[in-house]
Amino acid sequence: MLYVISRSLGQGRKAGIISALGIGAGTLVHTFVAAVGLAALLLSVPIAFKIIRYAGAAYLVYLGLRMFLARNPSTTDRPHPTSSDSLATVFRQGAMTNVLNPKVALFFLAFLPQFVDLSKGSVGVQMIALGLLFDTSGTCVNTVVATLAARASESLRNRSRLVRIQKLLPGAILIGLGVFVAFG
Repeated sequence: MLYVISRSLGQGRKAGIISALGIGAGTLVHTFVAAVGLAALLLSVPIAFKIIRYAGAAYLVYLGLRMFLARNPSTTDRPHPTSSDSLATVFRQGAMTNVLNPKVALFFLAFLPQFVDLSKGSVGVQMIALGLLFDTSGTCVNTVVATLAARASESLRNRSRLVRIQKLLPGAILIGLGVFVAFG
C-alpha cells in the first residue's frame, strides 16, 4: 500500500491505480509459484530468501532516490510534479516491487494451504483459485487507496506550506519501505 500511496502522491490517481495493477501482477507470480511449490525453496534455502529480500529492499530505495533526484522545485504549478515515469514504467515497478518481496511468497506458502481441501480436487488448482481471489480483493483495496491518496495529494497541493512536504514524501516513503524490508 505504501508504494501505491507514494505513486498516487507523486503522479496522481492514474499512476496509483496502475501501480496497484502492477502489484496485482506481481501477486499473480507469487500465486503460481506457491501453487507449484517453488515457494518452499525460500523456506528451505535461507540464503535465497535473504538475496531476494535485500534485492527488493535495494530496489525500493533506488526508486525512492530516483524520485528525490527527479525533483525540480520550480515546477509546483504542474499537476503532478514529483515524477514523470511512464505508466508502463509505473506498472513494471509495481510488479517488480511485489515479485522481489519474499515475504509475499512466504505469506502465500503459509496462507493458501490453510484453505485447501484435499477432498475437493487438485491442490494446485485450489491454490490458484484462492490466490486469484486474494489478488482481486487486494487490487481493489489498493485501487481505493490510490484514489484516496490522489485526492489527499490534490488537497495538499493547494496549500503552499505543504507543497515541499508533498514533493519529498513519495521518495521518503519508498526509501523507508526499503529500509523496513531490509531490516524489519
